[in-house]
Amino acid sequence: MRFLTLAALGALMSIAPQADAADADALAAKVDAKVLAWRRDLHQHPELGNRETRTAKLVADHLRKLGLQPKTGVAHTGVTALLKGGKPGPRIALRADMDALPVTERNALPFASKTTATFRGETVGVMHACGHDAHTAILMGVAEALVAMKAELPGEVLFVFQPAEEGPPDGERGGAPLMLEQGLFADSKPDAVFGLHVFSTLNAGQIGLRAGPTMAASDRFELTVKGRQTHGSRPWSGVDPIVATAQIIDNAQTIVSRQMDISKQPVVLTFGAVKGGVRHNIIPDQVQTIGTIRTFDEGMRQDVFARLKNLAEHVAAAHGATVDAKIPLETEGNPVTVNDPALAARMRPSLEKIAGAQNVVDMPLVMGSEDFSYYARQAPGLFFFVGATPQGQDASKAPSNHSPEFFLDESALKLGTRAMLQVALDYLHGGAAAK
Repeated sequence: MRFLTLAALGALMSIAPQADAADADALAAKVDAKVLAWRRDLHQHPELGNRETRTAKLVADHLRKLGLQPKTGVAHTGVTALLKGGKPGPRIALRADMDALPVTERNALPFASKTTATFRGETVGVMHACGHDAHTAILMGVAEALVAMKAELPGEVLFVFQPAEEGPPDGERGGAPLMLEQGLFADSKPDAVFGLHVFSTLNAGQIGLRAGPTMAASDRFELTVKGRQTHGSRPWSGVDPIVATAQIIDNAQTIVSRQMDISKQPVVLTFGAVKGGVRHNIIPDQVQTIGTIRTFDEGMRQDVFARLKNLAEHVAAAHGATVDAKIPLETEGNPVTVNDPALAARMRPSLEKIAGAQNVVDMPLVMGSEDFSYYARQAPGLFFFVGATPQGQDASKAPSNHSPEFFLDESALKLGTRAMLQVALDYLHGGAAAK
């Protein structure tokens, strides 16, 4: 049984060996400069999901230099490596994501991205607008620090450098589901899995933590409204899919605002792109829209699917059009990310040792999603947040993750490295007794 009473958990935490915060700080200090350099290099050379070839090579080369034997090509471009400590103990997994986003950077940094790529048939800018460059650099530093103390390390650490967290390209598979399908935990499931995310809604120096459901489930949808093409001056001669699509988008907002019981759990329904037509005076045959649905409750999730499909079909029919509604798309959506409550309680003191108790804040529900959720379904998981917005700036108004102006205060690299090290060391030293 992995469930502990609060009394038993408190007793366990009082007797389990703990690494001193000074140990994590000393280990991290030796890699800080490298972590900073790696992050800037990765930021300047971002790669989209399933295309992280340069990033994967940088990671794999580093792990080899550490004396590890990395596996490459996992889920296309993923890299993993297992560190076996010199003493018996539990196994943990530490995960970082490597992919960037189709976003054109608007930060005036000397290492700003100038990279472009093709995404959904269009040339787009590519940017680490979500901070995965920081995650990769931090885990590279953590790996070096842990290898340096291999002889004294109890247990094993599986380093997971994952591609395509933001989702694979259309028609492809990838990310956490594919890594697991290809045997990531086949040899031995970890006793715990840890991940972190730099986050704009927290200031530098802060760590965000929440037990239980933490990040929303996410599902993509696609609606293709089919009308009949005609000249723009004679709309009565055809069926206008643009007007029908506009009304679907407008009316769909009432699904959340008027039809869902959001006092139970929050729901978000967002249209992210609309594409149709090529000329000012031609009404096209069809219009395609894509979007995302975010939920925390499975019943509400299925309800939103049904309501959006029903609405789209009836609005389209009222215009004499039809709709091909793929709700959800035939791809893996992310489940709810759930932090194991016992693990969160146990590791909170580790985070407080690094950041200070006053700087470890309780996170609200996050409507963003994470495919870390797949790992946390296989083993107790803990996913925490590291502040990215400079101190003195209102983090609630800072450009968000996924913004072309997303900005990382690089002190987050030092805090993230130390936090992940402390969590890993404390769990390894005390994990055998907790199993």
